[in-house]
Amino acid sequence: MREMDGLGLKLCAFQAELFRESVGALDCSSKIFIRRFMNSELAVRMDSNGFFNESGGIADALDEIERQYGKSSYGSSKYGTDEMYWIGYMYRYWAYTHEKSSRQLFKYIKPDELYRLYFPYHSLDPAQAIDRILEARSDSDRDQFSRSVEIIRRVRSKA
Repeated sequence: MREMDGLGLKLCAFQAELFRESVGALDCSSKIFIRRFMNSELAVRMDSNGFFNESGGIADALDEIERQYGKSSYGSSKYGTDEMYWIGYMYRYWAYTHEKSSRQLFKYIKPDELYRLYFPYHSLDPAQAIDRILEARSDSDRDQFSRSVEIIRRVRSKA
């Protein structure tokens, strides 16, 4: 695990603003934008921390994503700008501090789940919010494991 530093905070702020601006700038739904971004070449460069060696701003980043995937008006559900800012910040904070790729995080936690967690967690420090999410997920993973063990025991006892 890596400590958050100045570069990480700049990356978080950039990605958060990118997510916020996508709400008004793009026609696709928020979930489609997030999926495209998290799997994009831009996200790969941000994951490798070489992103700030490039010049360009939010508009350039949005254009790059549209060039990579094409314009889309698919989906109509848009998250609010505050929620999108927080989701973008959280994904990047998590990727930076836990040294995970954007693609790995997108597979691990979907935008809908982060969206539902916005209201209870948005006022927490990002590290605390991530810890709570991980704790809740490990509890549910343990519950799933316990259920699986119980099913196996029942099947074996009937055999």
